[in-house]
Amino acid sequence: MTTEAPAPLPHSPFAPDLFQGKRAFVTGGGTGLGLQISRRLAALGAHVSIASRNSEHHAAFLQEAEANGWSASAFVLDVRKLGDIAALVKQLREDGPIDLLVNNAAGNFVCPAERLTEGAWRAVLGIVLDGTFYCTREFGKGMIRDGGGVMLNVVATYAWTGMPGVVHSASAKAGVLAMTRTLAVEWARHKIRVNAIAPGPFESTGASENLWPDEGVKERMVRGIPAGRFATAGEVADHAVWLLSSASDYVTGECFTMDGGASLGQGMWQPGERVR
Repeated sequence: MTTEAPAPLPHSPFAPDLFQGKRAFVTGGGTGLGLQISRRLAALGAHVSIASRNSEHHAAFLQEAEANGWSASAFVLDVRKLGDIAALVKQLREDGPIDLLVNNAAGNFVCPAERLTEGAWRAVLGIVLDGTFYCTREFGKGMIRDGGGVMLNVVATYAWTGMPGVVHSASAKAGVLAMTRTLAVEWARHKIRVNAIAPGPFESTGASENLWPDEGVKERMVRGIPAGRFATAGEVADHAVWLLSSASDYVTGECFTMDGGASLGQGMWQPGERVR
């Protein structure tokens, strides 16, 4: 199988050994934002294990890791299966503690609520909400025994703003946000930090296929972003890295919004317009 190599990583604003000696686990780590976070963590010294349901999604990261001398591994995993997660956590911990967990695995597509089937609802809730909790619980038990760790959950701004067509994903992400804040309080005594990042639209093949399948839709979305553009996946990954790093040691239970101002109130008029 021929795998297209990811675009070169942008220059890192972080020290090159920032995560030296750390071990990270990233769900959905072979594609999209998960891949960008995995690449950045590995380039900064962490051993990064990624998980996807499809082993073909591992190839790009593993090939790049081999080419760059990064420490990396990959596993086939369905985050909806608690027993499989527990078994994998046990296997991983044979080589030492897991210091960083990124819950990135997700499923999404646009569908009017009145046409959303039970199966479609359950699939998205299962991956996003159940899967995040299952991974958080199983890795969290190890972090409690090991004296601490850091978790980062990927949510979306429509978890609190709402957006037509994504009631399944919005409901699941809202649950993950509540989980983030609840566990940040509950597990702070174990020196476990739990935060979330809420990116707006960013350049990603999977997102473009499911959420803006043509240029007309994309142009309308860009017009609603005060910054006038989508983010790059690399930009989002860098902010994820910041939340995972020791620079954020006193930050927990927070949701970092990175959407170019799209979720902010934009009023009833635009700058430059004269209001009579």
